[in-house]
Amino acid sequence: MDTVKIASQQGLAAIAIADHDDVSGIREAVKTGNELGVKVIPAVELSTRKMGISVHMLAYFIDIENKELLDFLNYMKRTRLERAQKIVHKLNAHGMDITMDDVKRHVGLGCIGRPHIAEALIEKGLAKDFREVFGKYIGDGKPCHVPKASTTPEEAIKLIIEANGIPVLAHPGFIGHEEWVPLFAKAGLMGVEAWYPNHSTKQTQAYLDLAKEYNLIPTGGSDSHGTRPEYPQIGDFTVPYEVLERLEEYAKSSKSQCKI
Repeated sequence: MDTVKIASQQGLAAIAIADHDDVSGIREAVKTGNELGVKVIPAVELSTRKMGISVHMLAYFIDIENKELLDFLNYMKRTRLERAQKIVHKLNAHGMDITMDDVKRHVGLGCIGRPHIAEALIEKGLAKDFREVFGKYIGDGKPCHVPKASTTPEEAIKLIIEANGIPVLAHPGFIGHEEWVPLFAKAGLMGVEAWYPNHSTKQTQAYLDLAKEYNLIPTGGSDSHGTRPEYPQIGDFTVPYEVLERLEEYAKSSKSQCKI
């Protein structure tokens, strides 16, 4: 897998593969990691909403064979496809000559999403970059936007725990509503992503303080999306190795180990 190969080239000791609502790439990533000496943590990023606000929930050391988890991910995959079809239809109505085949060429094995639609538009010369695509057409509140199916953060936390995973609130700086953290902690949240490229120093410290107050693991990540230039590149942003060690301690205390 290219992601793990890049991580190896960048000298990373470990990397988490956390695709959106999809675990299909984890087995290959673990295999490649074993060959290259990079520890690969099985993970997934679940889409949830609370009060109309998008909340992403990370799941580390997840059991990728858990039936309930796979059923949910299959549901999300179907609804993502339906959403993409609706977005393409709206783009067509706005004079954008794009088809689902154009979009699918950018998807690979994972779930289809708005970035793939953006890539197709850029490839066809209908937009110059992601900023234009999301800012004019498919971003939240824009004319071709279609809401994504999701569950609640509390339901996602429950699903993750039942699949022996560690639920972590992703990039809380995008969400705001720090008052939700104790509510999520009560529901079983085990970590909060304090270190994140877009978090200010003040935000990072605030989430570190919240993690300490509610006995959560402070985690971090680059949120790299491969080679897409609008996201950090693999190796550009790292976190202390002790974060992984704490996550491993939690994983070992689970009633069963994740299956890979």
